[in-house]
Amino acid sequence: MGGFFSAWFVSLIAALMALMVLSIPRRIVLLDDKLEIQCLLDITEFDIRIPEADESYPDDLTPQGIVEHISRAKAAAAAALCTEEEIVITADTMVFLDHERLGKPRDEADAFRILSLLSGRHHEVMTGMTVVRGDEVITHTEVTRIHFRQLHPEEIRAYIASGEPMDKAGAYGIQGGAALFADQMEGDYYNVMGLPVCRLAMILRQLKLPVWGVRV
Repeated sequence: MGGFFSAWFVSLIAALMALMVLSIPRRIVLLDDKLEIQCLLDITEFDIRIPEADESYPDDLTPQGIVEHISRAKAAAAAALCTEEEIVITADTMVFLDHERLGKPRDEADAFRILSLLSGRHHEVMTGMTVVRGDEVITHTEVTRIHFRQLHPEEIRAYIASGEPMDKAGAYGIQGGAALFADQMEGDYYNVMGLPVCRLAMILRQLKLPVWGVRV
C-alpha cells in the first residue's frame, strides 16, 4: 500500500499553528508538493518533528482498533514536542486482508507471497488518525476497500524487480506501478497513500479551523 509515510505531523498556520509528524515520503508529498491541498486546508508551513512512540498493541484488537491505538500513541508522544497553541495530527496506515495485517515485505520472496495473496481479491487499507487541540482529542479510522485484478506471476516478479514494493505495507504503492493492479476502489484514494485528506479537513473544521478559508 502506500508506503510514503507513517508517524508525522504538520505545522498548520491558519489562525493557529498546527503540526504533523511525517516519517514516510508520501504524506510529505501530499502536504508539501501538492500545494493546492495545503492551500485548501490553510496550511502555510511545516515543522517536521519525529516523536518516540511505542507502536506495539494488544493482540486482541480489531484492525480498526490497531490503527487507532497506534495513532493515539503517536499523538501522546507528539504532545511533548508541541506547545498548547499547536494542533497535533498523527496517523497510522495499515493493509489488511481478511483481518490479517500485511506489513512491509521482508524480502522479494515475501513480496511475491503478499502480492499473490492480494491477486484477484479485495483488501482494506485503514488509517487511524488522531487530531489533538488542547484538551480536545478526535480519533477516526478511514477505510478504503480495494480489489486487485488477477495478477500473472511474471508481472508480479517484474513489479518486485522495480524495487517499489519493498518499503511499503502490503508490498505495493497505489500511486506507482500498482495502479495497474487495482481495478476497483471504494473510499478515499488519498487514504491509500496514507493521509485521508477529506476526513482531515472535516476534523479540522470540527475544531473550528478554516477549510477553503471558511469557518463553519
